[in-house]
Amino acid sequence: MELLGVPIHTIYLYTLIIAGSLTLLFLFFGDIFAGLSEGIPFFNPTLVLAFFTCFSAGGYIGELILPLSSLLIALSSCILSIMLVVLLHIFVLVPLSSAEESLVYKEDDLRGRVGKVITAVPVDGFGEVVIEGIGGTISKSAVSFDNERISYGTAVLVVDVNNGVLSVTPHEPI
Repeated sequence: MELLGVPIHTIYLYTLIIAGSLTLLFLFFGDIFAGLSEGIPFFNPTLVLAFFTCFSAGGYIGELILPLSSLLIALSSCILSIMLVVLLHIFVLVPLSSAEESLVYKEDDLRGRVGKVITAVPVDGFGEVVIEGIGGTISKSAVSFDNERISYGTAVLVVDVNNGVLSVTPHEPI
């Protein structure tokens, strides 16, 4: 079958190349277009590009392999693409959007945590403390809460946080 004088499998191939390329570009530079879908809540560029990529790939493969009519191949490719896009949305995009801030911490969350001095804290000076947790390792500048020297390797308790600097005191495990 031909559409506008061009074989349908060629249209599918060109659509596949263009949609696949746009999908890769959107993958790499998607943050630039982050506000694009805010005005239209049901429009998600990732899902639209995924639909066109799956539709054109299914149509191209169907035209080359199956001995069916082009209209039936296009209809089955469209149905298959809709199912794949719905599965992509439910099982990939929704969980990723809800897990976006799972590793974020606030400085106030560091109060009461136990860390280890990796750069000695001098009297009236700054040192460095590392705090290990499930989400990763946090390294922050520190001062002594009691204005005393704290040596390297000492376990410390975070008492307060001021402007990103931890106020720490030596800690002995119970």
